[in-house]
Amino acid sequence: MRVIETRRLTLEPLTVSHAEEMFPVLSDPAIYEFENQPPGSVAALSARYQRLETRVSPDGTERWLNWAIRKRGGQLIGYVQATLSSNGRAAIAYELSSEFWRQGFGLEATQAMITELTEEHAVCELTAVLKRNNFRSLGLLERLGFVPASAELLAQSQVDPDEVLMHLSCLPFATHS
Repeated sequence: MRVIETRRLTLEPLTVSHAEEMFPVLSDPAIYEFENQPPGSVAALSARYQRLETRVSPDGTERWLNWAIRKRGGQLIGYVQATLSSNGRAAIAYELSSEFWRQGFGLEATQAMITELTEEHAVCELTAVLKRNNFRSLGLLERLGFVPASAELLAQSQVDPDEVLMHLSCLPFATHS
């Protein structure tokens, strides 16, 4: 994995060393409006990051690519991640502190990650799962060109009734600089 630079952000390959700085970012209760919960402690987050830092699932069938999002020269504001399978597909996710919502940071970081995935990791198809009521996330995905998954793709996936599966067949994005 490599560092990804955008106009306003640096995406750093996620490591255990990010846990202490990321803990307060991920402790923001607003980001758990629709699902999940904040990490219980810095130690718990460190343990999770240690597993993710291997960059591969225990059974070896998936590659895990995770980046911490840092404002240029400044603080961490969230993360982007992709789970790559051997068939050229990637499931993506992202999380930003609510302090940085609606400023284009999520779009910028996610677009940079998608560009990296398509150009450097031969990903040709992307998916993202979100809660139906998460309109902020839905808007971000739609701006990136994602559309609701086909019935066929949906049937192949494990998506809860209160979730939406979004899909993107890779199109070239402008390179980040």
